[in-house]
Amino acid sequence: MLKMRSWMLLAVLLIMAYASLADHSNNRNKNRGKGSMWWGIAKADEPNNLLPLSPTMDSTVYATLRRKQRKLVREHPGVLQAVAKGASQAISECQHQFRNRRWNCSTKNFLRGKNLFGKIVDKGCRETAFIYAITSASVTHYIARACSEGSIQSCSCDYTHQKQRSNSVRDWEWGGCSDNVDYGFWFSREFVDTGERGRNLREKMNLHNNEAGRLHVSTEMRQECKCHGMSGSCTVKTCWMRLPNFRVVGDNLKDRFDGASRVMVSNSDRVRSNMHANSASNSVHQHRDGPGRRQRYKFQLKPYNPEHKPPGPKDLVYLEQSPGFCEKNPTLGILGTHGRECNDTSLGVDGCDLMCCGRGYKSEEAKVTHRCACTFHWCCEVKCQTCITIKTVHKCL
Repeated sequence: MLKMRSWMLLAVLLIMAYASLADHSNNRNKNRGKGSMWWGIAKADEPNNLLPLSPTMDSTVYATLRRKQRKLVREHPGVLQAVAKGASQAISECQHQFRNRRWNCSTKNFLRGKNLFGKIVDKGCRETAFIYAITSASVTHYIARACSEGSIQSCSCDYTHQKQRSNSVRDWEWGGCSDNVDYGFWFSREFVDTGERGRNLREKMNLHNNEAGRLHVSTEMRQECKCHGMSGSCTVKTCWMRLPNFRVVGDNLKDRFDGASRVMVSNSDRVRSNMHANSASNSVHQHRDGPGRRQRYKFQLKPYNPEHKPPGPKDLVYLEQSPGFCEKNPTLGILGTHGRECNDTSLGVDGCDLMCCGRGYKSEEAKVTHRCACTFHWCCEVKCQTCITIKTVHKCL
């Protein structure tokens, strides 16, 4: 009898331990969302994207994609390379924007399913909001450009403007090859948002920031024109729509990062069907300027501080305060600022006082090699000398 009770007690303890682990795993997934694993494609070996995705493909690439994403890649040959380059572009832009911050958008090797940006994305903080927005924006941007370059078989230039009626008042006509931002917007939604169902607050945060990133690409489209005529005259002028330089998108998203809104779910989690389309309380507004940008997500987010205005569709949103980035935190993948270079004359975030978190800094001289005294030799070569200068470098203690 005693032995049986011992076995029963052991069984109960095992069940409780399993339930605890399951709850921990569920909470972790709930906190992070499920649409971020594809980022690792930026670090994987580039496959031959003219071939359909198959189990024989590089296993590192294959493991980063969810079932729907694999299906999209199979149905749109050539798109995988554009997504991979878009992810790489997002990482480069993120690291540029935060190069002088305590958190500098560091990445790690994508091994065994670990997240490319580390465990910082487990927290719903500002930095995570920026990561989701910049990656979504970059995929939109790269796919739209790849369509106009003919790199993707299922899309091409955007010729919808040329179908518009001619206006006799205009002194120009639509023509050329417009970047296909509608296709890029649609594909980014289908691919990037996979796994984010909006069932909890964290997934709503991810979806909102994904959409905000895409909007910063589509709203920065600009008209370009070219004149045609004898001797440089502008007898005929054709115009098309062109994507912005991605640095413009990165700068705008960085501004939104600085003014990001802390949010929470509203009492009425679903938008009423008769609510006005441009209501300021909508997390994602309705967009009628392209087939890929119609309203999709109908949830509400309200500011954590009731005195603040609701976030707009292009604003970044977050749920919790950012962790401290001063000290190394292996659990969250934070490197800390020990040994980071700083600017001893700056009062901003790159200054030694803020970057070093009050610990102080040391100054040392370093040799910097650069090209100098360059001259042009006919024809056609530029020859330079190699110069060495002494530079004072300041590093955090």
